[in-house]
Parts: sequence; structure tokens; C-alpha cells
Amino acid sequence: MNISIAIQDAFSLLFSGDETLWNIVWVSLKTSLVGLAFATPPALLLGYAIASHAFPGRRIAIWLVQAALSLPTVLIGLLLYLLLSRQGLLGSWHWLFSQTGIIAGQAVIAFPVLTAFTLSAVQSADPRLAETAITLGANRRQVMWTVLHEVRFGVMAALINGFGRVLSEVGCAMMVGGNIAGETRTITTAIALETSKGEFAQGIALGMVLIALALVMNAALMLLQGDTRNAEQLQ
Repeated sequence: MNISIAIQDAFSLLFSGDETLWNIVWVSLKTSLVGLAFATPPALLLGYAIASHAFPGRRIAIWLVQAALSLPTVLIGLLLYLLLSRQGLLGSWHWLFSQTGIIAGQAVIAFPVLTAFTLSAVQSADPRLAETAITLGANRRQVMWTVLHEVRFGVMAALINGFGRVLSEVGCAMMVGGNIAGETRTITTAIALETSKGEFAQGIALGMVLIALALVMNAALMLLQGDTRNAEQLQ
């Protein structure tokens, strides 16, 4: 293996507009973003509800949410495979080895990340914020939006971490998607396949894309945080 030649070939693939490579990137972005979009509303609601309400079993709920962060994605893939296979409870949906199945898996993976980050952000908010909103006549939905807006950077961090988690996972996408070329092959499953074949150029190119996406997402969050802090200092 000549690493320098593999890196040169990787750059060639990136800048030549290789159709196969960019189709893999598109499938990854599509399934990750759609899965994240499905998971976000219920996760934000659940994280807010757990953080802002006292109820029997609240500590257990927090423990379960935090424990779910440690679940291996391959285990989630196995459970979904069993559900979506022909003999499974959801086999009639025909989602196995399809982009829809991957999206379902990505939503399940992102859900605890979004919930845990939202819960932590809301818990760290000043409790007087909700009390003031209620005093001013806000209803429950308005109070929730007020609190979530106040902790918006925590919510943004949740979204970025959730997106990074689903974009970089390989176990669930491999098991539920089947790594079908042109249909369910994602960045991570393609890297695993090409590396196992000894073809490193495409794997390196896709790895560069992953790194670039991570840098762009975190840079955007830092810029937003910096702009807001500067505006607050000027007030």
C-alpha cells in the first residue's frame, strides 16, 4: 500500500466530481438530516418535560435517557433488523435494506442525544425565566418556547452532536441498509467496505468529507455564539 498515491487518488476523486463518491455523500446527508428532523420535535419536548416537571420516577427517566447515549449503534441496528425483517412485527412495511429503514435507525440513534442535551440545557437555565413568563400571562407552550429560546445554544449543540452521531455511525446503517451500491451505501459503510477490499482512495476521500462536515458544523455554532455574545455586550 502506497499511502501517498492513495491520498493523491483521494483528492482526484473529490475534485473530479466522481459520481459514485458524491452519491454516497448525498445518501448519507439525506438519511442523516431526515432522521434528525423526525427525531428532533419529540426529543426536544421530552427533554424539556423531564427537566421542567417534577413527577414520580423522574430520576429513573433521567437515568434511562443518559444510559441510552451508551447504546451501541450496532445493537440498535440488530433490534431494527429483527423488527423489519419478514418475520418481524414491522416486516410488512418493507423498510429493510432501504433508505427509509436507515432513516428510522438514524432517528432512533439521534433521539437520546437530542433529549439528553436538551434536558441538560433546560436544567441549567435560570428557573426565574419560566416563573417570569408565567407571571406575565404566558401559557405552557409560550413558556416552553421562551425557555428553549433562552437555551438555544444548548439546543444547537444537541442538533450538531445528534447529526454528528448519526452521520458517523456504521453499525445500524450496515445492518438495516445492507450497504447497497447507489441506494443505501453511506459514507461510513463505504469506508468499511473499501478498506476491507484494500481500496483506500475512496475511503480516504470520504473520510475527508466527514472531517470537513464536522469542522463546518462546529465553526457555524462558534460563529453564532460569538455573534450573540458580542451583541449582548453591546446592549
